[in-house]
Amino acid sequence: MSESTDSRSMPTPDHLLHTGAEHPVDPEDLVMASGRTPTPELIEKARQDLQKYGRVAVERLLP
Repeated sequence: MSESTDSRSMPTPDHLLHTGAEHPVDPEDLVMASGRTPTPELIEKARQDLQKYGRVAVERLLP
């Protein structure tokens, strides 16, 4: 018996995850860190959060 390897249902490997401390964070990263699909509205909100909080914005989602 084999399990499905549908990548959409698998968690992201740790080595692909990062926070603001290691790499620059763009608005799309911030939206995806929240577990949502990037849309123009969410990307704009993330851009504003990054402008307001800087790289710490991602730490608010990923402590």
